[in-house]
This record gives sequence, C-alpha cells and structure tokens, in this order.
Amino acid sequence: MLRGRLPVTHMSSAIAPVKPSGTAGPKEVELILVKEQNGVQFTSSALVSPSGQTHPSGEERETWGKKIDFLLSVIGFAVDLANVWRFPYLCYKNGGGAFLVPYLFFMVIAGMPLFYMELALGQYNREGAAGVWKICPIFKGVGFTVILISLYVGFYYNVIIAWALFYLFSSFSGELPWINCNNTWNSPNCSDLNATLLNDTYKTTPALEYFERGVLHLHESSGIDDLGLPRWQLTSCLAVVIVVLYFSLWKGVKTSGKVVWITATMPYVVLTVLLLRGVTLPGAIDGIKAYLSVDFLRLCDAQVWIEAATQICFSLGVGFGVLIAFSSYNKFSNNCYRDAIITSSINSLTSFFSGFVIFSFLGYMSQKHNVALDKVATDGPGLVFIIYPEAIATLPGSSVWAVIFFIMLLTLGIDSAMGGMESVITGLIDEFKFLHKHRELFTLFIVVFTFLISLICVTSGGIYVFTLLDHFAAGTSILFGVLIEAIGIAWFYGVDRFSDDIQEMIGQRPGLYWRLCWKFVSPCFLLFMVVVSFATFNPPKYGSYYFPTWATMVGWCLSISSMIMVPLYAFYKFCSLPGSFCDKLAYAITPETEHHLVERGEVRQFTLQHWLVV
Repeated sequence: MLRGRLPVTHMSSAIAPVKPSGTAGPKEVELILVKEQNGVQFTSSALVSPSGQTHPSGEERETWGKKIDFLLSVIGFAVDLANVWRFPYLCYKNGGGAFLVPYLFFMVIAGMPLFYMELALGQYNREGAAGVWKICPIFKGVGFTVILISLYVGFYYNVIIAWALFYLFSSFSGELPWINCNNTWNSPNCSDLNATLLNDTYKTTPALEYFERGVLHLHESSGIDDLGLPRWQLTSCLAVVIVVLYFSLWKGVKTSGKVVWITATMPYVVLTVLLLRGVTLPGAIDGIKAYLSVDFLRLCDAQVWIEAATQICFSLGVGFGVLIAFSSYNKFSNNCYRDAIITSSINSLTSFFSGFVIFSFLGYMSQKHNVALDKVATDGPGLVFIIYPEAIATLPGSSVWAVIFFIMLLTLGIDSAMGGMESVITGLIDEFKFLHKHRELFTLFIVVFTFLISLICVTSGGIYVFTLLDHFAAGTSILFGVLIEAIGIAWFYGVDRFSDDIQEMIGQRPGLYWRLCWKFVSPCFLLFMVVVSFATFNPPKYGSYYFPTWATMVGWCLSISSMIMVPLYAFYKFCSLPGSFCDKLAYAITPETEHHLVERGEVRQFTLQHWLVV
C-alpha cells in the first residue's frame, strides 16, 4: 500500500496493487486520493477492480446480483419442454442406450465448444447478439438473424405455456375433464379410457378430444386458410403468460435472476416426485427397460447420427443469442469455461433423467391398454398434452398429480421464454443505445407485440399456424446462423485473438482441443447439418392434414427473412465504408478498436499467418 506523504499542491492520486503482482488475471487495485488544503492533507481510498462491472474499455454494465442467478438462468433456458418431450423419445427410437454414443460424441466435439464460445463472446464484449460483432463489423447481420429467430420462436412458444396454464386451471376440479366422453366437445368416436381403444383406428381417447376439441377447438377449422377468431379462454391464458414475462424482465437481470430461482429449480423437484410415483406403477419397469435397451446395430443407421446431431444443435440453446445476452451481464473475470461445462452437462443429464419419468408412465399405459409400447410412445406436444394427462387421469388423486405436472410444464416454459425475450431486448437495446433509458417501455412494447402476433395461434385453426412456425422459425435458419457465427469468430476475428480475450478474462488460455474445435470441427459439423437440413426437408403436416403449397412457401419466406440479414447487412456495411475496395474490406473485417491500424496499412487478416494460426 502506498500511504506516504505525496508532494502535491492540490490533489493527486496513486494506485497500489492489492493482489501480488504474480497473480494471473485482472488485478484489484486501491485508488488513493490525496487532497491538500491549507497545508493539511486529507486522504481517501477506494478499491477498484477491472474484474467487476467495468470492461477494459471503461464501459459500465449491469451485472447479475449473484453468480447463481446467471447459472440458473442459463440452465432454465437450456432445459425446456424439448428435454421432456423430445430426447427420451429419440433415445427409445434410436437404439436406447446406444443413442448416447452419437449424442455424447456430438456434445463433446460441437455442443460444448459452441456453448463455451457464445458464453465467452458475450462476457468479453459485454453486449447483446448484434453489438458483440464490433469484433468483425461485416458479420453483425448474424446478430440480427438470431434476434429475429428468438422473436419468431416467441410467437408460438408462449402459446405452449398458455396451453399448460389452461390445463392447470382445468385440473382444479373433482374430476379431470379428459377422463370421460360425457362432455359437450366430445364426438361420437370418443371411447372411454377403460376400453382397449388404442388398437382401433376409428376411436379417439377423451384426452385427445379434450386437447383438440375442448382446448383448441380444431374441429371448427378446416385448415390453415380457415383460422376463425381467437378463443377467449386461451387468449386469457396467453395474456397471463405475457404479464408474467413482462414483470420478470422489465428491470433486467436483477428481476429475472430472482424469478429463475423458482422456474429453474421447480422442474427438478417435480420430475423427482413424478419418478417416485411412476416407478411404483405396474409396467413401469418394462417401460424403463425399453428406454435403456441397447441396440448397437442401430448405430449403423446414418439417420440415428443425424438425429443425435440435430438434438445437440437445438437442445443446448446455441444460436438464439440468449447465451450471449446472459453472459454479457457477467463480471468480466467470471470463469465462463467452468460455467459452460457445468450448464451444458446439467442440460444433457436432465434430458436423460426425464426419460425415466416419461417411460415409467408410458410403460404403465402400455400394460394398462395391453398394447406395444411403440403404440403409446410419441414426442412433441402430443406426449405432454395427450398421453401423459391420460396416464395421470387413471391414478388415485389424479387432480393433484395433474396440478403438479402442469406446474412443471409452466416452469419449464417460462424461463425458456424469458431467455428468448431477453435475447431480443438486450440485443436491440445494446445496438440502439437510446433505448437504455426506456428499457421498461421497450420491454412492454416487445411483449405486447409478441402477444398480438401469438393471437393467431389461439384461434380455432391456430394449431396449423403453430405447426408452421415450429417447422420453419428455428430450423435451418438457426443452424445457418451458428455456422456464420463460428466462421466469423474462428476465422475472421481469429481463434488466437479469441483465446487471448478468454485468457484476459479468466487468466487461462483455452487448450488446443477447444481451439481446434472452434476453427475446424464445429464449422464442419454445422455445415454438414445445414446441408442435411435441406436434403432431408419434409413439408409440414399436422396429423393427417398436409399444408397447402402456399403455406409451405410462407414458411420458407419466414425462415429466409432471418437468414437474409447476414448478406444484407454485409452489403450495407461494405457500401457505407470509405475508401477503395481493399480499404472497405479491411475496415469491414477488422475490430472497430483496431481501425487506426487499418489507416497505417496494418491489417492482420491480410497476412497468411492469421489464417493458419490455431
């Protein structure tokens, strides 16, 4: 500490290190102010840490109240409804335990490296999905791509939460409404649960009719060109969801970081309770055995590997701009490497754990109806809104179990929806600085706009719009976005420069494995996935309803509308820069903080070493 008498006239300052000089990473220093007045010196001191809220550039930014707030937010976003209704079914369909081989393989070579990359990118640059591209301005269009994708997903994802809320309200009754066929919405084809109806293609279950006729009123629509008006019951539930989202997000991470203490932890409590109940049911062990049965011959099927790769791409939440937005509120020296390993691992373990819960009940349903397990095993909304409620309806105290289950769905959905909204809000606020002072008003605008668009999905034919959005909003476009992101960081910005940034934050340079994945493995993996997504494209359908050609074209336009932001912004940026073609290119691919080097003709990207170094 430097506390000696300083030869000052009016005021001076000295900086003394608090940590030993050999300590790696950013140093905490003590700022000592010495003021002299009438021959008497007054001193005051304050600790200043560059590892706190201030980036080396000097910019201040709001940070998470606690480290656990960030971790729960990331886990809550990544662990969503797909962990319950998608992964277990894929595992069962593709060789049981053998499916874990390609799944873990792609997790290690692509999932974790991309997850780590986005967390580090956001934390170092401390901006949203668009603002981080000051490191390579010509790629800023990919930031707008992921912001649009998150916005599009919000149009229909909030509707799933509204369905869960509707079911939750319906569960507060003496008898669940999907337990028999004596309701006004039932058709003559409805057959009670006690009948062995799953073998009869002409019969429908009360649970199926409750979802399609009682909740959606699908029978009042002939297709996507006959939507009808919004159903007031679902509209009310959607409005409640929007209000919850607004008050969770309006103050930024200070409020959302507290909400996730409930929404991110509740699903684990409920899943554990449901598992303890599920394993006691007859047939549950047979269901779990089917889930875990190992068929290594399935690994010879290319489709198994493709589905494992697809699941990795979408399950971790990479490419939505959410991880970038969340990590941008971290302290500068936060260990993002450890966070990436912890949160991505928890996400995968949750998917695997939920399979035990789902298949214990599917095994029970299989034995109860005396049919093969593959007759009841399904994925998507049908699993959580038809099959599972049907199983719950046969249990003693079914209303209690239904309430517990749909609370879990609500909490799974809410924090994922919060993440998507935060990506949009943070991305646009950081890009358009004048919005910072009006965050509450801008947040209100975003959630109300989302609500108005979502009304299309709560009409009688809304499920068709929902299916179309689900098919196109975040499919090929998100794979394309992450591919461009990986190329921009690893090749144009430079994997060596990116590694230097990480070392500056956490005091440790990423190992060769991570650098090789970022530069070669992950981009090749993503390019392969983009090609596969085009090659294996199937037109959307809902049940036996096939969408007309014009609807498919609208879906592709939606998908292209986000992807096209990459070339459009690149063209705009290139044209708006001064100088010759080479000057424009140099400014476009050089970090904004190094534009003075371009003026001196020092452009790293114009040297062979930049492209060869790992």
